[in-house]
Amino acid sequence: MVTTVKRQNLVKSRTNALKSLTFSTVCLFLAATAPSLASADTLPKVSIQTSEGAMQLTLRPDVAPETVENFLAYVDSGFYEGTIFHRVIPGFMIQGGGFDASMNRKQTRDPVRNEAVATLKNLRGTIAMARTNDPDSATSQFFINVVDNPFLNAGVRGAGYTVFGRVTEGMGVVDAIAAKQTGRRNGMSDVPMQAVTIERISRVDADQQ
Repeated sequence: MVTTVKRQNLVKSRTNALKSLTFSTVCLFLAATAPSLASADTLPKVSIQTSEGAMQLTLRPDVAPETVENFLAYVDSGFYEGTIFHRVIPGFMIQGGGFDASMNRKQTRDPVRNEAVATLKNLRGTIAMARTNDPDSATSQFFINVVDNPFLNAGVRGAGYTVFGRVTEGMGVVDAIAAKQTGRRNGMSDVPMQAVTIERISRVDADQQ
């Protein structure tokens, strides 16, 4: 009988210890994630108004600070107004921010260095910088992934393409642009037959979020 009581007390003791450990672990997890959840509210947001509708993006200067700074410099200067989505490939991505409606290439700022990291992937709805074969050649052009494109991630086929934000509202607009009929124009392929214009990109104030 004494042995049975001792065993019951031992089981209760271990159970209480496990509950205490579980509670402590949960508390530590909540404490660790709370700051990151709060900081998400402070991340910069932009609104892209296009001829097909509007979309809103949340940017990630915490991961790609130079890229976001570069992008916002173009935004604040009004550079993107009147540019087009000049390369549209369904099942892949939509690309814009470098040409006007007449397919004239706009003069840009100096290139920004590649900040692609394996932890921020080219998933559906993310925005990334377009570039040439030189990883550090990105200027104003960007693309929005219509699907997950893992081969564009850092370390898969080289340096990768810098993801610096994500569409948080208006993916339907992205899909509508991706569905546009395309053809060749001025020696370029995958150009929408009917121009898709970026009318304006602007910052979203905190009181508008």
